[in-house]
Amino acid sequence: MEDRSHENPKTEADPGSNTIKDPSDWTTGEEPMTGAQASYLKTLSEEAKEEFDPSLSKADASLRIDELQAKTGRGKSQA
Repeated sequence: MEDRSHENPKTEADPGSNTIKDPSDWTTGEEPMTGAQASYLKTLSEEAKEEFDPSLSKADASLRIDELQAKTGRGKSQA
């Protein structure tokens, strides 16, 4: 039987390259942020002592989360 695991990104050891997509390219990016995004963003905003904006879209919330994670050092591994 021929090994076809390389043809399925779900079976790749490091599928990161096919799972990372710029939020500006998301087809649902203009929808309101998800409940999970709102909750995490509120926590990050409080920790960073910055204002929480509940009107952000999914894409904008994702970008703001990245910004606040960088500011607070939370959520990202420190290399």
